[in-house]
Amino acid sequence: MVTVVFGARGNVARHVADGLLAAGEQVRAVSRTPVPGSTPGRQAVVADLDRPETLPAALDGADKMFLYGMLDPQKPYHIEKVAAAATAAGIRRVVLLSSVSVVNHDADHPVPRLNRTIEQAVQRSGMDWTFVRPGTFAINTRTWWAESVRTDNVVRLPYPLAQSAPVHEKDIAALAVTALTEPGHSHQAYTVYGAESLTLQQQVEHIGEALGRRIRIEHVSDEQARADVGRTMHPVVAEAIVSQWAAADGVPAPTSVIAEKITGTPAHTYAQWAVDHADDFR
Repeated sequence: MVTVVFGARGNVARHVADGLLAAGEQVRAVSRTPVPGSTPGRQAVVADLDRPETLPAALDGADKMFLYGMLDPQKPYHIEKVAAAATAAGIRRVVLLSSVSVVNHDADHPVPRLNRTIEQAVQRSGMDWTFVRPGTFAINTRTWWAESVRTDNVVRLPYPLAQSAPVHEKDIAALAVTALTEPGHSHQAYTVYGAESLTLQQQVEHIGEALGRRIRIEHVSDEQARADVGRTMHPVVAEAIVSQWAAADGVPAPTSVIAEKITGTPAHTYAQWAVDHADDFR
């Protein structure tokens, strides 16, 4: 049995591929650009969800796939064509990395709207599906803060006491692997938060502890924060993130133990994530 993993070089998908290999599955690791050659159990393939004509070769002979949702609000891929190519190739099972925004946010905002469109197309496809809907990715804090920590030993925040429950990408991947390899997850949508609510200040402190030094926090305006986040994320997404921080200022974030419940393995803490990624901030 072969599982196609799209975005196999990505933060979550690479752990999905590794987890499937560890479970004895055959993996077809799909990326937009060439990757190092295939290894036992893992076949590297070049294909692009934005170019449906590249998909049949990537999907041929497979029966399961891991698919990601919206990455860029201005470049949504053609999900109807992707779903059609998957069903034509005989894909019976799909795990979609979606977003909690599909249930928690304004329906008119492009991020939840596009993710919801992808979910609905997958539901209509006839494939057995599982949706994994993470909240805040812990890896986002690397995207937002790593450069300023490396260069100035500072994190600039508009709301240091805003709370979130970051989830480690390894926990998201482990849940997806379980859904792809074990029965009982068809037509399920799993909302995934981290197991603890932390302020942004506490998250910065955990990174400092992993580095062995104190990181300064500098207060900035909402406008500056949007500009800072917008350097690495689409402006629409940057606006949503800063708005979420404002709404979460001093407010405990939702938490969950769904990853542990489904996988049988305790979820990673943010402190563990910081240790895993300490080199990214050096």
